[in-house]
Parts: sequence; C-alpha cells; structure tokens
Amino acid sequence: MHQKNSLQIAYGKFRSAMAATIVFSFFTNLLMFVGPLYMLQIYDRVLASRNEMTLVMITGIAVTMLLCYGLLEFTRSRLLVRAGLQFDEVVANPVFHRVVQQKTATPASNAQIALTDIDKVREFMTGQGILSFFDAPWVPLFLALCFAFHPWLGLVATVGALIIFALALTNEFATRGALQDAGKASQSANHFVNTTMQNAEVIRALGMEKPLKQRWLKQHDEMLLHQAKASDRAGSIMATSKFVRMSLQVAILGVGAYLAIQQLISPGIMIAASIVMGRALAPVEQAVGQWKQFVGARAAHARLKQLFAQVAEQEERVELPAPKGKLSVDKLFATVPGTRDALLRGISFNIEPGEVLAIIGPSGSGKSSLVRHLVGAANPASGAVRLDGTEMQHWGPDQLGRYIGYLPQDVKLFSGSVAENVSRFAEGADDKDIVIASKLSGAHDMIQTLGNGYETEVGDGGMFLSGGQRQRVGLARAVYRLPSLIVLDEPNSNLDSMGEKALIQCIQELKKMGKTVIFVTHKSNLLAVSDKTLMLMNGAVEKFGPTKELFAQQKQQQQPRSKVAGEKSPSVIKLSTSE
Repeated sequence: MHQKNSLQIAYGKFRSAMAATIVFSFFTNLLMFVGPLYMLQIYDRVLASRNEMTLVMITGIAVTMLLCYGLLEFTRSRLLVRAGLQFDEVVANPVFHRVVQQKTATPASNAQIALTDIDKVREFMTGQGILSFFDAPWVPLFLALCFAFHPWLGLVATVGALIIFALALTNEFATRGALQDAGKASQSANHFVNTTMQNAEVIRALGMEKPLKQRWLKQHDEMLLHQAKASDRAGSIMATSKFVRMSLQVAILGVGAYLAIQQLISPGIMIAASIVMGRALAPVEQAVGQWKQFVGARAAHARLKQLFAQVAEQEERVELPAPKGKLSVDKLFATVPGTRDALLRGISFNIEPGEVLAIIGPSGSGKSSLVRHLVGAANPASGAVRLDGTEMQHWGPDQLGRYIGYLPQDVKLFSGSVAENVSRFAEGADDKDIVIASKLSGAHDMIQTLGNGYETEVGDGGMFLSGGQRQRVGLARAVYRLPSLIVLDEPNSNLDSMGEKALIQCIQELKKMGKTVIFVTHKSNLLAVSDKTLMLMNGAVEKFGPTKELFAQQKQQQQPRSKVAGEKSPSVIKLSTSE
C-alpha cells in the first residue's frame, strides 16, 4: 500500500475543513436572498400598504438573518484560517528538510523557493480566492430565482453568467503561458542577483558592476516582458468583463421595466431581480479577480508536489550507539550533480579511531567532493562511506550531526551570536560546552576581544567577522561537544601563524582523546601531525599510507633527479587546494 507523504496528509486534513466550509457556504448563500427579498417586500407590500408595523417587522427579521449571515461568514473564514495553520504545521518541517536535501544534492538548484510556496498555497486556501470558488457552485440558486421571477429575467442573468465565465476561461488560457514564463524568468533573475550580491566587494573592486548589471537587467527585462504580456491580456479581458457586467445591469433593468410596463411583474421584482443577478455574477467576477493568485498557488503546488516526489520522506531511524570514529570508504564513485561526469573514481581506504588523515592533491582532484561524502552531505553514485560499519545514509541526520564535526573550505556562519554559532544553535546549549570547544580550537581569547564577547552578532554569513575569525569560530563549532569524527577542509587557509599553531594543538588534543581527524591541506606543518596521507589525482587514489613512509619514498624518488639538475630535493609536495 502506497504511504502518503506529508504534503498529501496536509491536504487530507485541509479537506475536512473544506467540507465544513462548503456547508457554511450553502447557508451563507441562502442568506444572501435576504437583501433582494427584503427589497421585494418593501416595494410590493410596505409602500403599497403604507403599514409602518410591517416595515418594522420585516426589517427586524432581515437584520436578524443578516446577523446570522455575518456570524456564519466569520466562522467560515476563521475555520479556513485555522485549517491553514494546521496545514502549515504539517508540511513546513518536511519541506525544510527536503529543501536542505535538494540543495545538498544539487547546490545550483533553486529549491529554497519551496519555502515561500508554502505561504502561497496557504494564503490562497485561507483567503478570499478559495471562498469565491466555494460560492460559485451556488450560482444556479440565484439564477433559478431569476427564472422564478420571470423567464426573460432568468435568461438575461444566465447569459450574463455564461459570458463572464467564458471570459474567465479566456483569461486562463491567454495568460497561463506568459505567467509561467514570467515566473521562471523572475526566479532566474532573483537567484542571479542573490548569488551575485554575496560578492559585492569583488564587484566593486574589479569594476564588474556594469556588465553584471546588464546581465541582471536582461533577465529582469525578460520577466517584465512576459509579465506585461500577461497583464495586457488580463487587462483587456477585465475591461471586457466590466463592460459586460454594467451592460447586464442595464439589460436586466430594461427588461424588468418592460415587463413591469406590461404588468407581467411588479416594480419590486424588477429591483429584486437586478440584485439577485448581481449576487449570481459576484462569485464569477471574484474568481476572475482572484485568478492571478489562483495561478500562483497552482504553480506553487506543482513545485511542492515535484519536490516531495524527488526527495524521499525523512524516515525515523533507530538510535545507534555513539560511534568510536572508525571510517571506511569502499569503492566510492561520485558524479557532478545532474550529469554523468565522474568526480570520484573507486575511492577506498580505512581510518581507525584516533588516527589523523591528511588529504592532498592538485586543484580539481576531488578533495572537497570527497570531504562532502565523508560527512554525509552528498550521496554516492555507488560505493559506500561507513562510520563504525554503518553507512552515512543509514544514520538519522540529527543523530549523525552530534557525532560529526565539519569545517568547510568556505566557512559560512549563520545570523546570530558567536555562542549560538559555536553551539550549532542547539536549544538549551550548555555554556560550559561552548567555552570548552572555543578553548580547544584556540578561539576563546579571540572571541573575548570581540565587542560583546560570546554574545557578539556575526551577521549574515559571518560578515561582521574577518576570514580568520570566521575560520576559528567555525573550528570551534566543528569540535563542539567533542564529536567522534572531525573533518576539516583547508582549516588554515585564513589563519595567521598563531592561528595555525592553535590549530595544530587542537588536532593533537583531539588525537589524544581518541577522536578521528581528517583534514585537507597543502602545508607541511599540518602534514607533520597526520598519521596517514591520502593523495588524490583526477578523482582517484594516487597514494595512500603512513605519512612518513609516503614522503620518505617520494624523497628517495626525487633525489636522483635533483642531483642531476643541481637542485635541492623538496621535503614535501606543495599542492593547490582550490576546487
């Protein structure tokens, strides 16, 4: 049996609220007859009899029924709002999880738009747009009343409703393609400007503002072109709809006046028929007015549905024992996201708890790609990465996060305080653990020099801190609560000599504690603290073994060539690490 995902469950819960709302809509639409019937009684009974008591009584009845209408309308709206909150509660958490998964698997994707898609769907389902669709099925009731007044009046109202409905369909087919193209162009332009503005200082320093502005304007203009095309079509249809609407009012009053002159209906029926027809056309007109919101909600629903189809539901994982830190990589293959181009080819090695592994290799050799697989941030195309014998994908994300420390090459902090970033924004984090991690990483003294110490706000991405400060705080975050496996990608790229010394001491302390440490580097002072070295070339293992033995062999191999050339033999390989 197919198991429903969170989106389907959320819609299922909302359907019960929709069913109740439809019932309320039936009664609110019935109560909409109060106005025309009251008008009919005023013209045909009160004015004819000049009876004040009759006026008072029917006015009291009308006000009472309208009060009931107001209460039902309020209840209907409140019911939808509460159902919308419940919908958001069910679907928000799974969507956030899927967005993270999608961005991890395909960094260039625009998956984060799904977070705003939730709002678009919820706002439509709880707003005036969906109420107009709920009211539309009761249009035949008002048309039937018009026919009850006189067939000619019913015919005018029915023809009017059909014309406006046809205009609504025309609006849909005329604007759908243009609105979709405008939405895609808008997403592309927003994504481009968001990623571009992250490097505003580079744009300013290198004089790149004009060409980048031109590129953004090209995408922005494309969006405006499609949007203007859709708006022009919708505007002409709306203008036609208003013309038809006003013409129908003239038509039904004209037909009603003719019938009244012929004494086939009373003047009260003429006025009442005009009001009833207006009420019959109102839901159709509202649907036309809300069509843009409906189209946006429909597109948002399609994106959410696609996201839920592409990314599996987060499964509840069995709580596994805390790992010792044994890492094994077995025939790991990885590809560029969305392509078949290989990044890693058959990587295999083992690291025991308490060992320190250095990963080296030239630019583009796959070092950072391997690191992302080692921390479970990327899924292998084939092969496996296992922590204490369990594949990374079989650990629960929250559980695995407690046992892994990770410092990426491009350190990104999150908007909040230094303490919050070090503690990984854990609720109820112990200050003692934060200070221990900071001291272990050598960041404590640096943090104390900040304006507000551990409570200093770092800004979006850590923009209020220097590169070296971000790297130190990132290292403290990586060693927070002493995880079993610590993976560091270029941990000293922005550090000064004092920072490098603190980093080496940190790695040595972690080793004494029996923690497994893996780092990417090209500097000899870090290679000296490693037990083993893995050299990558073109995504494959070139060499792997004890660090001292590897470089001793290399030194021996290079000595004959150095003597011939009259040069000194290098003691280490200096490799570029940017990927």
